Amino acid sequence: MLLIKLIVHFALYLALYYHHFLYFTCILLYFLSDRLYFATLRSKPKSTANTHFFCTDEEFIYENFYADFGPLNLAMLYRYCCKLNKKLKSFTLSRKRIIHYTSYDQRKRSNAAFLIGAYAVIYLKRTPEEVYQALISGTNVSFLPFRDAAFGNCTYDLTILDCLQGIRKASQHGFFDFENFDVEEYEHYERVENGDFNWIVPGKLLAFSGPHPKSKIENGYPLHAPEAYFSYFRQHNVTDVVRLNKKIYEGRRFTDAGFEHHDLFFEDGTTPSDLLTRRFLHICESAKGAVAVHCKAGLGRTGTLIGCYLMKHFRFTAPEAIAWIRICRPGSIIGPQQHFLEQKQHSMWVQGDLHQSKQKQQQLRQSRQQERNMAHLISEVDDMSIDSTILKPPSMDEFREEDMIPTQGDKLLALKGQRNPRSTVTVLR
Repeated sequence: MLLIKLIVHFALYLALYYHHFLYFTCILLYFLSDRLYFATLRSKPKSTANTHFFCTDEEFIYENFYADFGPLNLAMLYRYCCKLNKKLKSFTLSRKRIIHYTSYDQRKRSNAAFLIGAYAVIYLKRTPEEVYQALISGTNVSFLPFRDAAFGNCTYDLTILDCLQGIRKASQHGFFDFENFDVEEYEHYERVENGDFNWIVPGKLLAFSGPHPKSKIENGYPLHAPEAYFSYFRQHNVTDVVRLNKKIYEGRRFTDAGFEHHDLFFEDGTTPSDLLTRRFLHICESAKGAVAVHCKAGLGRTGTLIGCYLMKHFRFTAPEAIAWIRICRPGSIIGPQQHFLEQKQHSMWVQGDLHQSKQKQQQLRQSRQQERNMAHLISEVDDMSIDSTILKPPSMDEFREEDMIPTQGDKLLALKGQRNPRSTVTVLR
């Protein structure tokens, strides 16, 4: 079997070489009969009787803030997976090898590798390490790591492997389900004119752009008042709102509407103090429903504190947390905030272990108390004597009437508005 695979791969390599393609690499997906491959090619190939080529470089395009170029967001990953699943299930392509090819553009190549790698993790149940090793095996061209959306030099590299590990961790915790994913809703609400928000932990943590005193269009840029979010928040059980930037709107506008509102200010582009981080985690842990978090743009400060929650409660590594948050909400976590999460990873894990231990002890105490209460109730029943008179059905005249009564942000915001072309402005639905 191994010999046959080697012969097939060598034959495919020769075919590509014959067409003057310089570089080729493949992902071996054995239970798909080696049908799926990934290639980097210098020019557009032609499909043959035995091979089907496709490219997504011009179909899925990252909308950058500054020098950032990926990873592609959750909606694009979903659409890619649907596209590839359709090809793999197609009757007309059933006898063909399917080759996802990309160009030598380093940025496009990294995004293409992320897409096919994430597909292998989600649908083919490969480990991120297996997939990444297949992507880089036998190559002499490295993958360009992703960078943040900060203005200036990049000080932190986020690798494709980090992104694949973030996808796996999010999948393990049920943060997304592509069988029931509403891609239209995701794409609607991520747009600036429709609210600019994304779920990071569905049903628990939502990141959004900071509200303004009133809804209006300012310099072609849509601004939303607190009231614009009320309907969606109520429908999705958002009970608490956390503000991390300076006061722009009155917090009582949320509290008067029945939401808890918390102010945890720290400077744009900086990192939170230990005290503030503990307060944020306590708010999230104590909230009766979901928590909506915002700063100015809902990217840097917002993503940083949500990253702490992911590390504490789901044991994400710092790179996994950064990757997952950016896949959900591109542009999140910038500059020193990336290094801050690296530094906090161990302490968040320790705090998470202690938190889980306390919860287990509390559940054990509650369980024992319930057992004692039940034993006491059974004991009381055993001691009861039954009066035969109570077995007689009462006549209607014995009922009384009373017995029947029941008992850096500004810049990122501007850039996001510019990179989302709008013909019309819609309101939150």
